[in-house]
Amino acid sequence: MTGKNVTLRLLDKADREILKLPRPVKGAIYDFQHKFKTNPDSAGLRLKQLQGHDKLYSARVNDEYRALLLRLADDDWLIVSVKHRKDVYAHLDRLTYSVNRVTGGIEYVDLQVVQEEVLSPAARRAAAPAQPVEPARPAEPAAPEPLFAKWSEQQLTDLGVAPSLIPVVAALTTEDQLLGLVEYAPQLTGEVLLALYDGKEYDDVLEQVTAPVAAPEPVDPEDFRAAVERPATIVTTTDDALREALEGEDFGRWKVFLHPTQAKLVTRDYSGPARVGGGPGTGKTIVALHRVKHLVEQLPAGRNKPVLLTTYNKNLAADLRSRLLALGGEALLSRVEISHVDQLALRTVREAEPGNRKRIIDEAQAVREWRSLLDELGEDAWEAEFLYDEWAQVILGQAVTSRTDYFRARRAGRGRNVSRAERAEIWQLTERFTQRLDRLGVQTWDQVAERAAQLEAARARRIEAIARQREEAGGLDNVHMADGSGGWLRYRYRHIVVDEAQDLRPAHWKMLRAMTAPDRNDLFLVGDTHQRIYKNQVTLGSLGINIRGRSSKLSLSYRTTRQILRSALNVLGDEHYDDLDGSSENLAGYRSVLSGAVPDLHRLRDWEEERKAIAALIESWGDLPHEQVAIAVPTNQMAQEAAYTLAQHGIRAVEIGPDGPRGDGGVHIGTMFRFKGLEYQRMIIAGASDRLVPRAEIQRLRTTDPGRFRREMQRARSLLFVATTRARDSLDIFWNGEASPFLTDLIRARQSVTS
Repeated sequence: MTGKNVTLRLLDKADREILKLPRPVKGAIYDFQHKFKTNPDSAGLRLKQLQGHDKLYSARVNDEYRALLLRLADDDWLIVSVKHRKDVYAHLDRLTYSVNRVTGGIEYVDLQVVQEEVLSPAARRAAAPAQPVEPARPAEPAAPEPLFAKWSEQQLTDLGVAPSLIPVVAALTTEDQLLGLVEYAPQLTGEVLLALYDGKEYDDVLEQVTAPVAAPEPVDPEDFRAAVERPATIVTTTDDALREALEGEDFGRWKVFLHPTQAKLVTRDYSGPARVGGGPGTGKTIVALHRVKHLVEQLPAGRNKPVLLTTYNKNLAADLRSRLLALGGEALLSRVEISHVDQLALRTVREAEPGNRKRIIDEAQAVREWRSLLDELGEDAWEAEFLYDEWAQVILGQAVTSRTDYFRARRAGRGRNVSRAERAEIWQLTERFTQRLDRLGVQTWDQVAERAAQLEAARARRIEAIARQREEAGGLDNVHMADGSGGWLRYRYRHIVVDEAQDLRPAHWKMLRAMTAPDRNDLFLVGDTHQRIYKNQVTLGSLGINIRGRSSKLSLSYRTTRQILRSALNVLGDEHYDDLDGSSENLAGYRSVLSGAVPDLHRLRDWEEERKAIAALIESWGDLPHEQVAIAVPTNQMAQEAAYTLAQHGIRAVEIGPDGPRGDGGVHIGTMFRFKGLEYQRMIIAGASDRLVPRAEIQRLRTTDPGRFRREMQRARSLLFVATTRARDSLDIFWNGEASPFLTDLIRARQSVTS
């Protein structure tokens, strides 16, 4: 056998196993794959078929370790495991591999390891071949009820559970055993069992878990070569991807491994705008990045950038750029425009109006200007925050340009009703406010976004007019009409992909809609309204973006453990969220196959004691890299005070600013707003006390403006939810005095478990 065209792949579960091996062994595996692809028959590799198996072989990695490989075809091999040589031949009859009849993917299971690591001796006996058993004596305690006794073997198999694991599943009696099995079981088996355990009905699991990953065509269980090409067989083949899998680099896996549900969304051909939702850690951003790569791969050759990747802020845009570069290199980056949406709007305005050099102020500065205006006028009937929101959300958001139009403007969701006379007062005040901004030579981001939307809409109308004229002229161009801008008019982008879609303003959406022609695969949006931490609430259909029938939801978390996930969902409570298109959104089916420690809750006497306890906790974690630890607090001042206390204990802190961490090598600390899009091994939420989370001033809106009160409370709840779901392995929540009301359900749930 020559090595010229040898393909060597690595199975997903195998790379997880390899990560636990000593570093020298990982290096040996990397060397092994080079040698194997060059010449599998090399005497030093000692390739041989294992007794009793027609497809399973072993090969020498080094003196101590052997690779187990499935031979898929003459020159096509799949690494399914790497074992110490003494463990390879002891239980050959316990090594099973098959093609899943539902997904069509290859599944490998070492039943010996599963039974030794997962089942207790008693449960292991229950899973062994049936033998005569004496009836239990009345005095003995009743045997625990098996977790999956209510489902038949056929039902479990139809859901996609690996047949070789059915006897083990039948023996499970505790959650710990189940979570242990999930670690070793094929992915679909774990997802199905956890969904059933969490109380989902059989038909729901079939629809929500199994159906999305089912193979579209009938599966031949003997055709391993076809099986390895299906999305359900998660493998990698390239040297770089293998190295990253071996080294366990951050985000290395997402470059290669996509869940079949994610892969379908990435490659689907949509007839128009499409949206992907899902809770934190479900891989929405990963899907967006792979979608960009897929769209670029469909482009004709060229040097332009017809694909736009955008998101809400500068920090997230920078992260997207680095991750897209890691995914596809400079070649991919050369065809993609990456910009946060406000910067895109500003560039659009300045291109069209080069003389517009007004300084831009943020929302807080704009509210201060409103307060100054009201003070100068002696006006105390209106609050600055309300007037700012009314101006930004209604007047600018709906491009209202006259008092008459404002009288007719929709105010759905604004809460407080205003009479016609009050609208007249508001209009007069907003005119004075915009005049004030002009005198100061400043503008807000809301104004920039609205102006950009107007400019792009006008551009789109001209393009449409040219197309109509061309059609009327039998395909001929009117040079004078097309040359009105000094060049041939065309849409800026062919495809637009939006990350964190829930945070964009209405004007942003109008601008983006006008930047690409209404066509197949024009707009692809990912986001989760449960994570909306800004005030921008929209209905996409009203803005010309119709996603009906093209919405999907991811429900499997790859970052957050089941224990942290449960706590985060307790923070959300029964709050209702929209779906960006006028209907409600929920996290039904949101789940994780990861397991870890239950989050710890810490009530301290005061803020100083909190800070000291946090420092002691971090010290107790020993050699854990501090950049894998984060502390989220309600205010900037609290961040500074926490950093000071850490410094007293010899722990360096790095502030999280608008553009990300301001340094390296320390505990990341900042307000909860700063952690959107980030993740950490260990997450600490501090100062989660009543009147801080949410802010005390929100409470006064309860009676004066109930609608705004509900929106602000939901936003504050979402902010805490985002912070809790940044954790990968552990979550600690601190407060002093009375806990935040958002923690009530979580505290109650914890008390019910410990009581």
